[in-house]
Amino acid sequence: MPKPKVSVFGAGHVGATTAQRIAEKELADVVLLDIVEGLPQGKALDMMEAAPVEGYDAKITGSNNNTDVAGSDLVVITAGVARKPGMSRDDLLAINARIVGGIAADVAAHAPDAIVIVVTNPLDVMTYLALEKTGFAPERVLGMAGVLDSARFRAFIAMELGVSVKDVEAMVLGGHGDSMVPLPRYANVGGVPICALIPDDRIAALIGRTRTGGAEIVGLLKTGSAYYAPSSSVVAMVASILRDEHRVLPACVRLDGQYGIDGVFAGVPVVLGAGGVEQVIELELEADELAALQASAAHVGETIEKLKTMA
Repeated sequence: MPKPKVSVFGAGHVGATTAQRIAEKELADVVLLDIVEGLPQGKALDMMEAAPVEGYDAKITGSNNNTDVAGSDLVVITAGVARKPGMSRDDLLAINARIVGGIAADVAAHAPDAIVIVVTNPLDVMTYLALEKTGFAPERVLGMAGVLDSARFRAFIAMELGVSVKDVEAMVLGGHGDSMVPLPRYANVGGVPICALIPDDRIAALIGRTRTGGAEIVGLLKTGSAYYAPSSSVVAMVASILRDEHRVLPACVRLDGQYGIDGVFAGVPVVLGAGGVEQVIELELEADELAALQASAAHVGETIEKLKTMA
């Protein structure tokens, strides 16, 4: 039985690591696409030469031709310019909109049945753009952000308490930026709420670090941005879709009235299966949490309007 096909646009650190993880988990055969001649081909060949050592049979090919997306079951868009120190995600808007818009049009033309996961920043707005340019049903176009932001929150909680990350659960909603909404009420360690384990001032500090988690890594790297955790996060989504696992994961999706938000993309918990977003889960939020989520979505809406003026 043939494996599913996943096309990953962008052979930089995020895209290449995503392709590597998909292959190593044998989730699909992978096409790695990039505009830089030789880059995706070289990285794909390197991964194929690792296959005998790691023991995976997935096929990885590199290409500079977007038509090679044809036949893909799922497409991951990581292509774009990464943040540099001092840059916000919104600073990337104009240049990455041109890149993502062109890719989305090619996906619509050559892989009309694919599910699309967007990773390029500014994430929420690029997901909106991908939906507009593909014309796909909203459940087939989503963004990776909530899994990453939640993973960072979980990691910081585990570091704070000196416990295994395996026992830490947490949820982060909202846009992928400084207005994201970590939910300490829904965070627990082995079922014990973190409010019973961590003082309020330390919880506030962990929330703050989560909100600036990407910028912290950019500041340390100087010449790039995070890729290990982002690739792990998108592959968790890929696995849930290709394996029809129906995992409940936070993702950037278009809301149509849920949480009092209409027509705007925001990060919320969803059920991911073979059809893409199969259900949006509405949590019971307190007034301040709901207000923060709506404010985060409003910022995304403002950036979308800014994007429209650039067209």
